[in-house]
Amino acid sequence: MINTGAVPASGKERDNKLRKFAQVIVVSAGLAGMAVAGGALAADTNTSGVGGIYTCTDSTGKRLRSDRPIRECMDREQRELNRDGSQKRLVQPPMTADERARYEEVQRRQQVEQAARQDAIKRDRNLLARFPNEDAHNKAREAALDDVRNSIKVLEGRLDNLAKERKPLHDEAEFYKGRALPFKLRSQLENNQVSAEAQETLIQNQRAELARINGLYDSELAHLRKLWAGAPAGSAEFTPVPKNAAPAAGSAPR
Repeated sequence: MINTGAVPASGKERDNKLRKFAQVIVVSAGLAGMAVAGGALAADTNTSGVGGIYTCTDSTGKRLRSDRPIRECMDREQRELNRDGSQKRLVQPPMTADERARYEEVQRRQQVEQAARQDAIKRDRNLLARFPNEDAHNKAREAALDDVRNSIKVLEGRLDNLAKERKPLHDEAEFYKGRALPFKLRSQLENNQVSAEAQETLIQNQRAELARINGLYDSELAHLRKLWAGAPAGSAEFTPVPKNAAPAAGSAPR
């Protein structure tokens, strides 16, 4: 008797084999795709790692091209190009000892000049903050001059006192006319004269200081007028005036 409702065992095995075979094909196709993608990525990576292109003209006039710095042009300028042919940079030849020294001197000078420009800008900004107008500058000038004028008054007062001290000494010396002066009187007259000469020298120094201060403030005022008119800070040089102009050396204390 034949059982038509059951599938023979050999038929089930055949179906299982077909399904497994289909899965193997799918997995193999996926691995193949990954391999292709990986190869493309590796190729792209290798391509991106390629160096630049160097060109130059050697000493004979021959134009050379290489994927690295060209030995025949180590003593001259070379051009490094991008892959699209555009210039990436200029490669300068190595400097000699003299060229290196000159280059460093130029660099040092430029740094000094840059620092000086920055100092000038800072100085001018400070000037404008200190002297917003000419009245403020005139007041500062008068204050600096007053210090010296007061010193001169003190010195002139000492000179007057010495003259008063000298008068009785001269009167006494008249008594000894034609004779040697006593040692004490002679010493007093000499000391008085030396002191008077010292005071006169100090007064002359202080008067010279007045002229110096006026000259400095005149120079500063001329520069400030340019800044007040809109000139950029640091655009001109001048002799700066100290914040507190010191009296000349040897001035008398007040």
